[in-house]
This record gives sequence, C-alpha cells and structure tokens, in this order.
Amino acid sequence: MTTAGAAETNEPADARWRAWRGVADLYHGCFTGLVLSVVTRRGTREAAEFVFRVFRRQQQERFLPGLEKLGLSHLPSAVAAAQYHYLSNWIGGVHVEYSYESDRKAWIRYPPPRWIWKGTAICGVPGEVSRAMLRGWHANNGVALGDPKLGFVCTKQSVDGQDGLEGYYYEHDHPLELDQRLVFARHLEAPPFDPARAPSLPVAQWPKPRLEKAYRNYAMEYLRTAAPVMVQLFGPDDAGHLLRLTGKLIGMQYFDEVAQALAMRRGTATDFAAFLRALFEAQDDAADSAETGGRSTIRQRSWKLMEGVTDYHPACAEALRGVVEGLAAGCGRGIGVQFGTDGNGRPPFVWTIG
Repeated sequence: MTTAGAAETNEPADARWRAWRGVADLYHGCFTGLVLSVVTRRGTREAAEFVFRVFRRQQQERFLPGLEKLGLSHLPSAVAAAQYHYLSNWIGGVHVEYSYESDRKAWIRYPPPRWIWKGTAICGVPGEVSRAMLRGWHANNGVALGDPKLGFVCTKQSVDGQDGLEGYYYEHDHPLELDQRLVFARHLEAPPFDPARAPSLPVAQWPKPRLEKAYRNYAMEYLRTAAPVMVQLFGPDDAGHLLRLTGKLIGMQYFDEVAQALAMRRGTATDFAAFLRALFEAQDDAADSAETGGRSTIRQRSWKLMEGVTDYHPACAEALRGVVEGLAAGCGRGIGVQFGTDGNGRPPFVWTIG
C-alpha cells in the first residue's frame, strides 16, 4: 500500500521529467545537426570558426557564474577549471571523468560515447572542428580567471580515433602567450578515474527536480548560443536557411523519441496540435490553442529559449520553424504547418495546423 501510494504521488513529476529529457534530446540533436550542416554545406574551416565562436560565447557567459553556482570559486585555478567541466557536464548527462594530481594540475576526460557527437555523427566531425571547441572554451579559462599562467594540454581527441577526448589544466610558472594556452601532447595519458575521489554536488542544494531541469537546459543552451552566432557569422539569409533546414531534418528524425517522452502519438493534424502544445509546455513556453474549421491554431506567447539574447535576430526563429515543420512531417504525412509572427521575429508566434 505504501509503495503504490508513493508511485502514484511521483507519477506527475516522473512524466514531467520524461518530457524534459525528450526536449533535451531534441535540442541536443539540433546543435549536433547544425555543426554537421555547416561542415557539409560551408566547409571545415567555417565549421571550425562557428564552433569556436559558439564555445567562446558560452565560456564567457557561463564559466564564472557557473563556478559560483557550483561552489568552486575558492579552488586553485587548474582544479577549479577541471572540476567545473566535470560537474557541469555531469549535470547535462555527459560521460565525464576527473582526476586530481596537484593544485597546479588536474585532468578532465570525456570517454566514449561522446555526448556532443551522438551516434554516427562523430564520423562527420573533422579534428579541426573539435580543436576549435577546445580553443573556444578550455584554452580561455585562465584568462577568465585572471590567471594568465593557466593553460590546457590536450592528450587525446575522440574524432581522431583515440578513446575519448582528454587533457589536463596546468598552471605554469610564467604567463602564457596566446598560442600556448592550448597545446597537444598525444604521448601522454590520463590517470585512471576514481569516482570516489571525484567532486560531487550537495544533495540539499541540487535535489532531483533541479537536476532534471538543469539536464534539459544544458542541451537547450547550445541552440540559444548557436543561433545568434550563426546569424552574425553567415548573415541572416544564409543562417536562416541553415537553421530552418537543420531544424526540419532533426524534427523529422526525432519525432518518435520526443512523442514517446511526451506520451503522444503519430497520426493526424489534431494529434500533432496536441503534441505541439505538450512540447511548448515542456519548454516552459506559454501557448493558447483554438479549433476553427478543421484547423488548429496555437498562439505561442513566449519563447523562453531566446529571452534576454541581446543580439537576437528574427532569423533565429527559423530554427524553431524548421523543428516544428520537421516534427509535423514525422507525425504524419500531409500535415501542413503555417508560421506567423508580427514581423520582428519575436513572440507571439502563431502556428496554424491542418
């Protein structure tokens, strides 16, 4: 009796967390898809520049506030940087390991499978693109900390056929030049990972509901960062095309997974309207719906993903438009979706489904 009662009490929360994880998978796919779209349609050099700018922007926006939030600001620079990557990626569901050697040297390792290049996507990621991620984030942590002696030494890259991405933060005896902040030492190997010695989050401050929401937000953050970077880098027309195309491809591929997480189904336009309302709710977006003449109209009153983005451009909304179009195609053949906005590319968005 007690067990059944507990299960009944937890059911709404469990359903909400499954929905959040479905959203996380969708946006995870969107970011990986964007990188691959740029690789295949713009080339390796431009893809590397895109990834560098995305990760540098995230690093500048998230690293120092994240250190405070995770309670790491008091640690030595190398240890703080490595523990940040361990804990923040662990929250996002990323396979990650950490090893401490000294106050001046700490390792971080991302074993296979690599979260960011999910499944077969890893076969389409050039080494230059993976290195750009390290240049954008890991190599700049010392600068952000005000410690010019801190650099990152990369010992492995999974996209080069090695068994993971790994390296260590090291505090040198002298300030580093720009080209010394990221170096490679492929002859070295990370020490074994001991989970018992790894940092952990205080349970009281990070209960399961907070962790589940952070898991969702971790994946969504990549699109929040990538869309404006793409517009600034490639221009609104080219960026809008890539954002919409990628979103549509990912939506078509991910409908079944997301529908299962939302407890929805394939079928008719009516089924898709219900699915879309559930998706917006799982994204924390406010929406109203109405049925008129066999068509469903959903008025999306907020798009929290892009709230507060200072360089937001209307072309960013093409990513969401493409995702919804792709999800509709995945739900059932011939489901039409019309997208409307007031002209500035911001909510309210109006989706007409029929």
